Parts: sequence; structure tokens; C-alpha cells
Amino acid sequence: MHTATLTPNGRLTIPIEVRRALKIETGDRVEFVQIAHDRYKLVAITGEVTALKGMFGTAKKKVSIKSMNAVIKDMA
Repeated sequence: MHTATLTPNGRLTIPIEVRRALKIETGDRVEFVQIAHDRYKLVAITGEVTALKGMFGTAKKKVSIKSMNAVIKDMA
């Protein structure tokens, strides 16, 4: 198990073994995803957004920005 200590400025140094496993380098971004009330998962954000294209298949129905915004507004 690898550990890190939080500095007074709220910073962590991710151990080298963890950085290597996640394939993250200086300047890369990570995301903390809540998986339970008191549990988070560290996720490396290293890929390009364009790599997601086609991940969910082809849309069967086109949706306008206006209707997307309406749904977002309703859910907020």
C-alpha cells in the first residue's frame, strides 16, 4: 500500500509507483470520483476527448442544443 501526506497547503505528492501505474506525469490532471459517502477513486485524465468518439454507438435521434439546455434546466 502506498501513502501520501497532505501538506498545510492542501497538496499531496502521489508516490512514484502510483504515478507509473496510472501513467501520469507532471502537468497531467486527475479526478477524484466519489464512489461512496466516505470513499473516492483517483482517476487519471490522460486521454484526449476525441478518443471517446463512437464509444456509445451512433445516435438514433438528433437532439438540439435548445432541448439539451431545457433538460439541464429542468434537472437543476
